[in-house]
Amino acid sequence: MIVAASLVLIVLVSVMFHLVSPWWWTPIASNWGYIDTTLVVTFWITGTVFAAVVLFMAWCVFRYRHKPGRVAHYEPESKRLEIWLTALTALGVAAMLAPGLVVWKRFITVPDAATEIEVVAQQWSWSYRLPGEDGRLGSSDVRQISPDNPLGLNPHDRFAADDVVIDGGDLHLPLGQPVKVNLRSVDVLHDFYVPEFRAKMDMVPGMVTYFWFTPTRTGEFEVLCAELCGTGHGWMRGYVLIDAPADYEAWLGEQLTFAGLPAGGVRLAGTAEEGGDP
Repeated sequence: MIVAASLVLIVLVSVMFHLVSPWWWTPIASNWGYIDTTLVVTFWITGTVFAAVVLFMAWCVFRYRHKPGRVAHYEPESKRLEIWLTALTALGVAAMLAPGLVVWKRFITVPDAATEIEVVAQQWSWSYRLPGEDGRLGSSDVRQISPDNPLGLNPHDRFAADDVVIDGGDLHLPLGQPVKVNLRSVDVLHDFYVPEFRAKMDMVPGMVTYFWFTPTRTGEFEVLCAELCGTGHGWMRGYVLIDAPADYEAWLGEQLTFAGLPAGGVRLAGTAEEGGDP
């Protein structure tokens, strides 16, 4: 009797804690409310299964508790029960997977109007690159990274000259503008994560990953690394500031472009002197 009552109490406390818990998601600051909805659906399905299984256990413990003279009924298999359990399990798994597949389709389908930016991670700091007046990012390669070229931009690529380089600073983005975030790692696995944006993706050395989102409110949001990346992992932090369009343009006009760096200015000038594309 005590065991059965304890199981029922576990279910009641678990459900109440979930409903009144002070630990919930931070207020969302992007279009990815779909992700919150998918998580809520998953919680309800798994919570219902948890409650049903534990309450069934409590009922069995109480209903079939030991009594003098009672003999257990042995039933090695039940095809009817197996069919019901298989069907209900398949239905539950499908109900959890379907919303995720819909969200994933949206997650990887970048709008045509999205602005491409780049996030570069290395132990243990964040750097960023934004397109200049041409609206296009130039090519880059980690093998070209140097003190004069911190993001490894190609000095012979004319599209790289006006790229805005933010080496270790904060990232600013305009409100309401879809953004495709290209992710690059210099050394080990990292993960660019802003909790309020919901969207995130691993950054794998040797390849470029991406996600996209649309900022929906202004503010300052902390950047975290969601992948254990070494002894300085806990200090790998920064900030993304979502600005009103006019404030963003004013900030962007104050930033340094690749052409203003030693590697960009000198080499691009050399290319022009040799008769190549500026």
